[in-house]
Parts: sequence; C-alpha cells; structure tokens
Amino acid sequence: MPHIATDKVQPMKNTDSASGARISASDVVFRGIMRGLEAQQFVPGQRLVETDLMVRFNVGRNSVREAMQRLAAEGMVDLSRHKGATIRVLSPQETLDLLDIVERILGLLTRKAVRSSNNPAYIEELQLAMHRLEEADEQRDVLAFSDARLYFYRVLLNMGGNVDLKRLFTTVHIPVLYAQQRVPALQKIRMTDYRRIVTTVLAGDEDEADRAGALHVQNVRQALLEQLAQNQATYTH
Repeated sequence: MPHIATDKVQPMKNTDSASGARISASDVVFRGIMRGLEAQQFVPGQRLVETDLMVRFNVGRNSVREAMQRLAAEGMVDLSRHKGATIRVLSPQETLDLLDIVERILGLLTRKAVRSSNNPAYIEELQLAMHRLEEADEQRDVLAFSDARLYFYRVLLNMGGNVDLKRLFTTVHIPVLYAQQRVPALQKIRMTDYRRIVTTVLAGDEDEADRAGALHVQNVRQALLEQLAQNQATYTH
C-alpha cells in the first residue's frame, strides 16, 4: 500500500476555521485525515504510518495514536497489531448501506434546520456557507470545497439545535466521502442539491427541506450505482 507523501502537504492549523477555537493535537490529526480523504490525499487501503503522520501534522506520537483510536471507533480505519492503521476499504454494498442511513439523517437534518429559518444570524450564515461552496467550486479548489462543505453542514446542524443529531450525523456521513470520489458527476450533483437545500430551508418549508436533504443522498446513490455498473462493464470486457 502507498505511504503518505510528506513533502507536498501543509500542516493544519490547530484552530477551528469556523469558530477560531483552539483544537487538540489529536483533533488536528483526525480532521486532517478527514480532509485528506475528501481531497483524495488518502485512499482506501492506504497504511497510515505513525512517523509520517507526526511529520505531516507536526504532533507527537500519543496524539496520532489517539486520533487513530477515534478513527477506528468511527469506522474510518482498521487497526492491526502487526500492520498498524489502514484506511478502511468499503465494499460497494457497505457504501450503499451507509447511504441508506445518511438519507434518513440528512432529511431529518434539513427538516430541523427550518426551526431557525427566520433567524437573521443563521440566514446570513447559511447564505455565507453557500457562497463559500460556490467560490471553491468555481476555483476548483478541492481543499477549500472540503472545508466549505463541512461548514455548510455545521451551519445546518447548528440551525437544528439537536445535539444527538449532531453526534449521529458526524459519525455516519464521513465514512462514505472517499467512496463517493469515484464518481465524476458528484460535484455537479452536490452543487445543485446544496442550492435546493438552502432554498427550501430558508423558505421555512419543513417537508420540502426534508425531501431536498433526502433527494441529495438519493442522487448520490444513483450516481454511485451508475458508476459501479460502468466499472463492471469495463472490467468484464
């Protein structure tokens, strides 16, 4: 499996980009790997070498190990006594099963976000989140889009104000990110669907917002299925 290239990356800052709050060294590693997965800097099956991660994120060994334990608990990596940590490889069926869960949660997330659709501060934040997505998409900046996407979902979660939903969403939606990267059409799907989500949430329509959230996952699932079928056809020929 490939090792991590340490000469082409920049360590993450140890502050949260949205709130400015200081985050722990293990959080720097955890978030950095999440970000790297979406940016395709990490790939399924890749071994995560402690010393490489220490250099990449400028942290100590204990911080790396803490992050690996958290990643393993959330299903992102497999830990082996002999091989160490490896990015988990999801089968197509596992990915689709996860999307079934995400569909229900994202629909609920967007429905709950409507609670704050008349709050001027949240309206401004959601519009800013969409602007950041559009700007990153226009510039084709993968890392900026990853950060904007996380901010977008954070705003929706804050609008809903449901602590348990925050915990569940953070746990289940991340593992499918790297699997989705196999789909060339994903970026266009995201932008179209995110605009629909913002429109329905700000309109204050719970049912339409719920449908918009669920529809996004349905569209991702359909694109994945089409890509899987295409890959299978190429392989058999």
